[in-house]
Amino acid sequence: MEFHRFLFYASIILSISVYLFPIMANSMGINYGQIADNLPSPEDVVPIVKSIGATKVKLYDADPKVLKAFANTSVEFIVGLGNEYLDKMRDPAKAQAWVKQNVQSHLPATKITCIFVGNEVLTFNDTSLSNSLLPAMQSVHTALVNLGLDKQVTVTTAHSLSILETSYPPSSGAFREDLVDCLSETLSFHQKTGSPFLINAYPFFAYKGNPKQVQLDFVLFQPNQGVIDPATNLHYDNMLYAQIDAVYNALASLGYKKLPVHISETGWPSKGDEDEVGATPDNAKKYNGNLIKLMSKKTGTPMRPNSDLNIYVFALFNENMKPGPTSERNYGLFKPDGTPAYSLGISSTSNVAGSNTTTGGTNGKPLSPIPTPPSTPTSSSTGYLSISPATGRYEFVGTVLLASLILTKMLLW
Repeated sequence: MEFHRFLFYASIILSISVYLFPIMANSMGINYGQIADNLPSPEDVVPIVKSIGATKVKLYDADPKVLKAFANTSVEFIVGLGNEYLDKMRDPAKAQAWVKQNVQSHLPATKITCIFVGNEVLTFNDTSLSNSLLPAMQSVHTALVNLGLDKQVTVTTAHSLSILETSYPPSSGAFREDLVDCLSETLSFHQKTGSPFLINAYPFFAYKGNPKQVQLDFVLFQPNQGVIDPATNLHYDNMLYAQIDAVYNALASLGYKKLPVHISETGWPSKGDEDEVGATPDNAKKYNGNLIKLMSKKTGTPMRPNSDLNIYVFALFNENMKPGPTSERNYGLFKPDGTPAYSLGISSTSNVAGSNTTTGGTNGKPLSPIPTPPSTPTSSSTGYLSISPATGRYEFVGTVLLASLILTKMLLW
């Protein structure tokens, strides 16, 4: 590496690690997207990933250049098989060929621990795609078994939060009725193979959808009064935890109470269009900085306080070629030149919502129970237009958004 480049990245590591390393007691995951034409080489990305204390990386493909660059670094990888591969992966022979070329060839030097097959497939409302999901997952798993890799590499898929019919209050979390049959088969696969359930969750969308009703502090993990789930008496002082516990309840309602849940994507954009309220560097700093603090505490959600948070922040870089609104190109912790998009400003965990999750009130004051929500639309086609950060595709998120609005509305009363 040239000397000036070494100095450049060394300065980044030193400046950022002062804030991050002291609190990174828990492993942090990061999404490494590459829909851009100006990103650093994979070799130069290695010190950037280490500078934020990330020990896990999620790719949206199995880029051999990236996997080779991270060889012998101990960084764990989730590699992806895009939706366009699902039909092809139904063929066991093709699945095995893909695994041999894209996974086995990099082991054990690069620590690949998981393959996610398809991204937010079930909310595409594409029957042919949905019908290919489980067979593709099964073929990939069978390939791992045949190659003797199934004990070290699991197979899963990532879901949008809009697979939920209800998420308010968290104790009433339930999957969409039209997806239950398909999900049940997939959940059975997870249980049999020991793979995690992945969910993409973005409180930013709820705030952007109705900033007058959603309290900003509640979605940014800032100090706030919080709310109580009347069925469980559990106290929630941030939206992400409420969303995660809604997923736990939805899984439990189908008999999968012990299935591990990982947040495969969550983040906050530092820039957006005029109608993308809240997309600012300061809010991105608060959301991601406070989230990293919470991950470092090795505590879980109110419903699962003893379970570590397995979260992958979205994203490592701003990606200049992503379609959609301006926010889509500004989720990165870093700019393409390797400099921070904003300072995370991490120093203390004393003023972070969720850092002391309890039941009951705060500061000696009782918390009001969550009010009974009004009836919500039953069709997921009623809602606001969001864009998947991973692919730039459009999909509707209806009842989940409305539930999130109701959850925080009482904070204004």
